[in-house]
Amino acid sequence: MKLLEEKILRDGKLGEGDVLKVDSFLNHQIDVAFLSEVGKEFHRLYAGEKVDKILTIEASGIGVACLTAEQFGCPVVFAKKTKTNNIYADVYRADVYSYTHDRAYEIVVSKEFLHAGERILIIDDFLAKGSALTALLKLIRSAGAVAVGAGIVIEKAFQPGRELLEKEGLRIESLARIASMSVADGITFC
Repeated sequence: MKLLEEKILRDGKLGEGDVLKVDSFLNHQIDVAFLSEVGKEFHRLYAGEKVDKILTIEASGIGVACLTAEQFGCPVVFAKKTKTNNIYADVYRADVYSYTHDRAYEIVVSKEFLHAGERILIIDDFLAKGSALTALLKLIRSAGAVAVGAGIVIEKAFQPGRELLEKEGLRIESLARIASMSVADGITFC
């Protein structure tokens, strides 16, 4: 998606250690009009699929997931990273390792919101090493639901996430695929 690549080059900020900050439009401050276009693009890419629900992980994926779900006319379910008193013991669980935060944590989704046979589209802001998407895929499979694919806003194609998930049989559609990035050399796209 050329529009997204231009936005990353214009508004993204590179940091040491393969860090790309897009918090001015994607995952801290949200450019709703722009993400509406992202949602339309995911709808176009998955138009041939029946999608019953969108699944994401809190918090950065929620905005994109909502604007994508609006296009499909379906609800959004998000996996929670923090335990709350209003989520009961009847949950699907999976472990995630966050390279950004350098720690492991458990994500949960109430069994009330994922059901056998449902067709689930995963939406997330980034794909790098694949830990978050692998955990979401585990939740879907635990429910007996079907993952129709994953829509990723930005993929760090130089990291192993795509390969790992494609081995699991997951279709991946990334709107911007970064081939390389560094503070010294900038960003190049695939």
